Amino acid sequence: MPTRHLASTAGRRGGVTVNAAVAAIAVLAALAAAPAAQRAGAVGAGRPGTVRPVPAVVGSVNIQVQLPSPEPTSQCLTLFGIRCYTPLQYRTAYNLGGLYSSGITGRGRTIMIVDSFGSPTIQNDVHVFDQQFGFPDPQLRVVTAGQIPPFNKNDPTMVGWAEETTLDVEYAHAIAPGARIVLVETPVAETEGVTGFPEMMKAEQALIDQGVGDVISQSFGATENTFPGFDQGNFSSLLNLRYAFTDAFTRHVTVLAASGDAGATDAMSDGTTLYPYRVNSWPSSDPLVTSVGGAQLDLDNAGNRLQPDTVWNDGFGAGGGGRSGVFGRPAFQAGVSGTVGNHRGTPDISMSAAVDGGCWVYESFEPTGPGWEIFGGTSEATPIFSGIVALADQVAGRRLGDINPALYRLGKLSQNPNVAVATGILDITTGNNSFVGVTGFNAGLGYDLASGWGTVDAASFVRALAR
Repeated sequence: MPTRHLASTAGRRGGVTVNAAVAAIAVLAALAAAPAAQRAGAVGAGRPGTVRPVPAVVGSVNIQVQLPSPEPTSQCLTLFGIRCYTPLQYRTAYNLGGLYSSGITGRGRTIMIVDSFGSPTIQNDVHVFDQQFGFPDPQLRVVTAGQIPPFNKNDPTMVGWAEETTLDVEYAHAIAPGARIVLVETPVAETEGVTGFPEMMKAEQALIDQGVGDVISQSFGATENTFPGFDQGNFSSLLNLRYAFTDAFTRHVTVLAASGDAGATDAMSDGTTLYPYRVNSWPSSDPLVTSVGGAQLDLDNAGNRLQPDTVWNDGFGAGGGGRSGVFGRPAFQAGVSGTVGNHRGTPDISMSAAVDGGCWVYESFEPTGPGWEIFGGTSEATPIFSGIVALADQVAGRRLGDINPALYRLGKLSQNPNVAVATGILDITTGNNSFVGVTGFNAGLGYDLASGWGTVDAASFVRALAR
C-alpha cells in the first residue's frame, strides 16, 4: 500500500494511514467536537483551535477542514501542537539554494512517479502549489497504464491514493523544479502481498524500455511476510515481480522506495494490524532499490535547523528499517555487515518524514473541497530524495543508475576524519524506530537500521554522488 496516512483509510507504505492505498502519512489532524464552521473559523482566524494530530495506528482519521493557505511553523505549533514545513523551508534545510543559482534544477532529467489511480485534479493542484511558492509549473505528463476507474470522492481508497499522488508530484517537483515528471497511474490498488504490483511493475518496465525515466519514486510497499509462500520459505511470488528493477538496473535507471512508517514492524495482510515483531517491506528491501527512511527535522520559520535531525519517531509513526527476510546481504553492504548481518538492511538514507514536521500539500479533490493539508511519512521522504537524485543526474550529465554502491562508498568516507572529501552525508546519531511495542533499532555513528547513513547536505551530496 502507499505509505500510510494518518487521515485516510487508504494507503500504506510511505504515508501514514494504516490501510492499503497511500504511501503518505497524511498527517491530517482530527478536529474535536466543534461544528465545521466554527472549527474552520478558529483555524482561519489564527486562534488556538481544537485540532489534534491522531496517531496512524489508530486507523483512518479523515480531516474535516482544510486550510485556505499554509501556516508558518510557529503558527502550526500554536494551533496544532506540531511543526509544519513548506518546500521553501526544505530548500534551506537541505542547502539547495546554491545548486539552483548554478542552474542545477534537474533540467533534462525525468522523474517517474507510480501510483494507483492517480489524482483527477493533479494538473490544477500542482499549479496552485507552484503559485503559492513561486515555482515554475512542471513538465508533467500523465500516463494511464490500463483502464483507470472513474474517481469516486466517497471511496477512501481512491481518495487516499489521490492524496499520495499529490504529495509525490508536488514534492519531487519542489526539489527538482526543472525536471520532467511522468506520473504513471495504474488501475488496481496496491495493498499487501502481490495485489496491485503486477500492474505497477508492468507499467514501469514498459516505460523503462521506452527510455522514459531517470529516477523512479515509489511511495508504496507491502510487508514481505504477506507475500504468498513467505512462511514456507518460498519467496517466488515476490521475486517474480522484480523484473522491472532488473530492467532498470540494466538501463541505468535509479529506483527508490519508501521504507515504511511503522518503525521496525509493518502491516499484516489486512492492511491495518501490525506484526508484533520485526518485519521488513518490499520494494524497499530489494537490493536493486535505494530505501528511503524517515528523519525528523526541527526548523524555524525560515528553514534553519534548530538542532540536528533525529530518527522519525513522533508517536504518529516511525521510519521503517530493519533486516530483510527475503534478500541476503548485497555486496554494497559488505562494509556494514556488523550491522546488517547476512541480510539486506534498510533504510539506506533518510529524509524529512515526521508528522510533527509534516509538509504542506494542496489538493482539490477531497469531498470537503479544496485546501491545504499537512502530510508526513516516508512517502514524503521518497519524492524529496528523487529530486535530489535528479539534480545529481544533471550534474553528471547522465543517468546514475543504481546508486547504492556509490552511496555506501560515500557513507564510509563520511566516517573517516582523515579524508578531506565533502560527501554531503550528515550522520543521524539520535533516536530509534521502535514502534507500538516492537523494539526497533537505535541510531548511532555511521550506518544503522534506523536512519541508514543519515541524511544529506544537498550542495555537497549532489556533486559527490555525480562524481
